[in-house]
Amino acid sequence: MMTDPIADMLTRIRNANLRRNPEVVMPSSKMKASIAQVLQEEGFVDGVQMEEDGVFRTLKIRLRYWQGEPVIRKIVRISKPGLRQYTKAGDLRSVVNGQGIAIVSTSRGVMVDRQCRSEGIGGELLCEVW
Repeated sequence: MMTDPIADMLTRIRNANLRRNPEVVMPSSKMKASIAQVLQEEGFVDGVQMEEDGVFRTLKIRLRYWQGEPVIRKIVRISKPGLRQYTKAGDLRSVVNGQGIAIVSTSRGVMVDRQCRSEGIGGELLCEVW
């Protein structure tokens, strides 16, 4: 049994980047698919694809590289099952002076920190990517 599937997802992405794998495959969930979609919209990954493997669904993420180096330099889990981190929209800080993003789970879905600040919505701070 996995206690933190989001941390597992981020670790799989981190490990695939270190090995320069073109894609990473993992078990799918709605939260993982939402996070992957945000990463694609922000240009950190090339593509996200859901596949049905019999009863189970898998999530395939194509990683993005620029001149042989991974676009995702660092990906860090912030809110953990043992210590949830919630934040207000006004308290969201920029990540690496605006070069990175923070992914926030809100009542309106998974969003980027920039979008949360503009709409005035807070939520659970899932991870930071730069």
